[in-house]
Amino acid sequence: MRTRPSIAAVILCGCLSWTVPANADVVTDWDAIAVQAILNAGTLRPSGTGALDWALVHVAVHDAVQSYQMRFEPYLQLVPDASGSPIAAVATAAHDVLVHQFPAQAAALTTTYQIYLANHQLPLNDPGVFVGQQAAAAILVARSGDGSFPDPLNPNAPTFTGGTHPGEWRPTLPAFASMAAPWLGDVTPFALKDSSQLRPDPPPPALTSGEYTQAYNEVKSLGARFNTARTSITRTDEQTQLALFWATNYIPTWTGAMRQIASANLTDIGDTARLFALTAVASADALICTWNTKKYYDFWRPITAIQLGDTDGNPKTDPDPDWLPLVNTPNYPTYTSGANNFTSAVTRSLALFFGTDAITYSVTWVSTGNPAPTMTMRTYESLSAAMDDVVIARVMEGIHWHFDDTVGRRTGKRAADWAFSHVMGPKGR
Repeated sequence: MRTRPSIAAVILCGCLSWTVPANADVVTDWDAIAVQAILNAGTLRPSGTGALDWALVHVAVHDAVQSYQMRFEPYLQLVPDASGSPIAAVATAAHDVLVHQFPAQAAALTTTYQIYLANHQLPLNDPGVFVGQQAAAAILVARSGDGSFPDPLNPNAPTFTGGTHPGEWRPTLPAFASMAAPWLGDVTPFALKDSSQLRPDPPPPALTSGEYTQAYNEVKSLGARFNTARTSITRTDEQTQLALFWATNYIPTWTGAMRQIASANLTDIGDTARLFALTAVASADALICTWNTKKYYDFWRPITAIQLGDTDGNPKTDPDPDWLPLVNTPNYPTYTSGANNFTSAVTRSLALFFGTDAITYSVTWVSTGNPAPTMTMRTYESLSAAMDDVVIARVMEGIHWHFDDTVGRRTGKRAADWAFSHVMGPKGR
C-alpha cells in the first residue's frame, strides 16, 4: 500500500518548526517528524541517545502496520481485530510515542498530528487511531525501566570522568566535560541479549605496540588542525573536505538518506515500516554496545595521547603539547567509534533488506557546530563506499584512532545481522 497525499503543512510553535513533506509515505513522513523532534530536544538528547527514541517510534509503527497486514512478526505484539485506516494507525503510534518521549513538544506534535489526519481526510475517531494508540502503549510499557534517560537533575545521576593514567580517557578541550550519557551503555537493548554482547575482544592495542604507534602517527599528521613545531599536516584539501563533511549529526544524516532510498524503492507501508524498524533497532543496539565498550575500556582520545605522548612509555610516539584535532573532540572515551557503529548498522541493514550493496543515494551534511564543508551533499553508488569514507574521516577529523573505526564498523554490522535474524522476520520463518 502506498499513499500519495498532496500535503505541505508547516506548523510553527514557539521555536519549533515542523515540515511535512509532500507526496511522501506515511512512514517516511512520521520518520521526518520524529527526527525533527529529536533535534528539537537539543541537549536532552546528547550524542547518539536520540537513536533510542528513533527505535521506539519505529517498532510501534511496525507493530501497528502488521496488526493489519500480518506479513511479518511484530516486534512486541499485534493489536487484535485491527480496523480503520493504517495511515491513522501509523500517525497515531508515532505521535503517541513522541509525545511520551518529548512532553515539552506535545502541543506542536499534536497540532502536526491533527493536521496530518485532516489532510488525509481521516477523522480523529477513525478506528485506526485506536490501533496506533494500542501499539504505542504496549511498546512504552514494555520499555519502561529500561535504563534510558535518567533524570539529569537527580543528584545521584551517573557521571563518569575516566582516569589519569596513561591510556585512560579524561575530559578534554573544549569544555572538559564529563562523559556524555554515561548510562547509555547499561540500557536494555532492543534485540540483543545484553548491552555487553558485542563488546570487542581484544581491547585497544597496548600503548607500546606497533599497531598503536602506527595509529598514533597517522592521526597526528592526518587529523591535526594546524601545523606546529612538532607536527606537519599531511591531509590534502580534498581529505579535509571529506573529514568536515562527515563531522555530521549522524541520525538526521542517515535517516534522510533512508527516506530517499525507501521512497525510490518501496511501495508498501509494511515494507517501509519494517525497513525503518529493523534499522532503528540495529542502530540503537549498536550505540548501546558502543557506550558499554567505551566506558569499559576507557581509552584516551588522540588529543590527550598526543599532547602527553611522553608519558605512554613508547619512544616512537613523539609528543606535541600544542596539537589540536581538526574538529572538537566529543566528551566520551574513544574506543570504539559511535559514528562508525551507527553508520555500519544502517548501511548493513539496508544491504540486508535490499539484498545488495549497490544502491545509489545522496547524503546531506547536518550541522554539529564544527566547521562546515564546502560540499554539503555527497552522492554514493554503494553503501560500503560511504562506510569506507566514515572510517577514514574520523581519523582525519583528529578524534579517533583507526582501530576505533574499523572495530566499530564490525560491531555495527554484527548488530544489524543480529536484528535481522532475531526480530520482525517473515511470518513462519
